[in-house]
This record gives sequence, C-alpha cells and structure tokens, in this order.
Amino acid sequence: MKKALYLMMIFALVALVFNSCKDPEEENQEEIVTANITEDTTWETGNTYVLGGSITVVSGVTLTIEPGVVIKGEAGTGANATALVIARGATLNAVGTASQPIIFTSVADEIEPGQIASPNLDPDLNGLWGGLIILGDAPISADATSVQIEGIPASDQNGLYGGSNASDNSGTIQYVSIRHGGANIGEGNEINGLTLGGVGNGTTIDHIEIIANQDDGIECFGGTVNVNDIIVWNCGDDAYDMDQAYTGTIDNFILIAGEDTDHAMELDGPEGTATGSYTLKNGSLKGWNDGGADGGEYADLRDGVTCTIENCYFFNFSETSDFELDAGDDDDDLSISQNYTNGDVVFRNL
Repeated sequence: MKKALYLMMIFALVALVFNSCKDPEEENQEEIVTANITEDTTWETGNTYVLGGSITVVSGVTLTIEPGVVIKGEAGTGANATALVIARGATLNAVGTASQPIIFTSVADEIEPGQIASPNLDPDLNGLWGGLIILGDAPISADATSVQIEGIPASDQNGLYGGSNASDNSGTIQYVSIRHGGANIGEGNEINGLTLGGVGNGTTIDHIEIIANQDDGIECFGGTVNVNDIIVWNCGDDAYDMDQAYTGTIDNFILIAGEDTDHAMELDGPEGTATGSYTLKNGSLKGWNDGGADGGEYADLRDGVTCTIENCYFFNFSETSDFELDAGDDDDDLSISQNYTNGDVVFRNL
C-alpha cells in the first residue's frame, strides 16, 4: 500500500515539473489560414485562427470549431475582404458555450482565448473584416434554382447557393459571437455579419451575437432554417433582413440599434416564381433616439412580401419611425397592402 502511494506521489511530482516547464505560448497558439479547407479539420480550444483572406470550407468537408476558439479576420476590402465561407454541401460544427463562446473578430482585436470582452475595441467599430457566410441546398426564390451569393466572385463555384432540399443540413452553430465585420466588397455593398444563403432546416443555429457590423446583422437569402436566441447590436444597415422567399422562423431575438442602423427589419419578398412566408416572433427591439428625427425605422416591407410579425416590443425609436411599404424611391408597394388585406401579412401583438 505504501509503495503504491509513493509511486502516485512520484508521478504527481513529475507531472508538476513537466507542466511548469511547458512554454505558455504552446497553450495559446496562433495559426494563419491562407488556403481553402479541403479535408475535415478541427480548430481547437485555446487557439486563435487568423483568416488570411476569403477562406472556404468546400463541399463534402466538415470544419469543427471547439468552444472558446477565437477567429480573427485580416483587414481587406473588395476582392481582398476576409470571410469564412461554408460552401453548399460543406458542414460547420461551431458549438461554443455560454462561458466559452466562439468569437469571430478582427486582427485589430487584442482579445485572446479565455477572454470574452475585447480589451481594446469599442462596440461600434465596424468594417474591420468580412463575416460568416453559410450556403446551403434549400429552396430560394430567384431567377434560377441556384445563384451566386453576393461578395463571392462569379468564377468561384463555392459561392453558389439554393436547391431543392428543404431539410438540408449545414451543421450546428451555437454560442457564436461575430464582431466588427462588414468589410466593403463593392460600391454600397458590404458583407453581413451572418449571411445564410439557401440554408436548410436541418441546420441548427441558436445563441448568436452580432456586434458592430457595417452592413446587416443577419440576412437570409431564401432557405428554410430557423434561428433562435439572437442579438444584433450596432449594425450599420438593417438588423434582420429576409429575402428570396425565406420560409423559416426567427424566434427570441433582440436589436440594440446604433446611430447608423437603418431598419430593425427589412422584409423582402420573392425574386422569382417561388413563394413563401416567414415569421419573426418574440422580439425586443431598441431603436436609436438622440432626440432628433433620425433613428431608423421599425420595418421596411417590400416586393410583395408575405410574413408574420408577432409578440414584438419596439421602444426608443423616434417619433418619425414607421412601418414602410416600399416599392422603391419611397413609393408605396400596393402588393403589400393587398397581402395585408388578404391575411398574408400578419401583425400580431406588437
């Protein structure tokens, strides 16, 4: 018995000496990613991964991101804008926790794994890198069954999204924070914090935070995916933007508008022959109001949209804020008025 106890003490002492001699740099490594991900890959807890450009996880490949990982995007605009793109047929399993969220941010951010708040960037700095783009095979309403996502050159087939599989699965994304993005990729065209193109309802997306994005917080281009428990703070354009006959549900969502926020919601209809309706419910939306006439609008409904908005609380907007029915150039879109009369646009408990 004594011999076994002595052996245990020796092993413990050896382990203590070994750990004290380890280089602390080895426990918090930084890896620069410069090429597309073409085989199953895991980004490990405790490490920082730097996106050296627009990095695509190609079809058939799974990227797993462990809790607490920090991903930083290099600065760049236009063709040099950085982003992480999950191509149609690829899978992203990015599952953080409340205490160890997965953080996407800029290389200008001095945050390290194990930290949650940035030590140096204010929460209104935007456009410092691109964003997270997830593409799937679910139906969209456009001029073709599948089209190219904005921000990816037409020559890159990894940018295609849309198809016929409503239950398509692009992975699981939970407890993820996306910060300081929205790099400009063209005249008046920036990357959204989270772009979902044709993403199917087999995909799990919840507990998402989008801070200080220069363009929209989240934009759904068609698809059927449901998104739960999401906050958008300080976006430069619209917080929640739905396009191309998206047919999912956004549930339990928050907006904290910034000075440049345009609309709490921009709700677009179909762009092709396919139709579909979506729901935004259980939302708390705080406008920007500094006492002036600006401060953004409640919502902009366009292009014959059909949708339901229910159980939403709007507050701190200016007196001039309204629900716009916009056919372009501030002309009323009569199709939306008709959809409302027909019961295809529903406002409930606002």
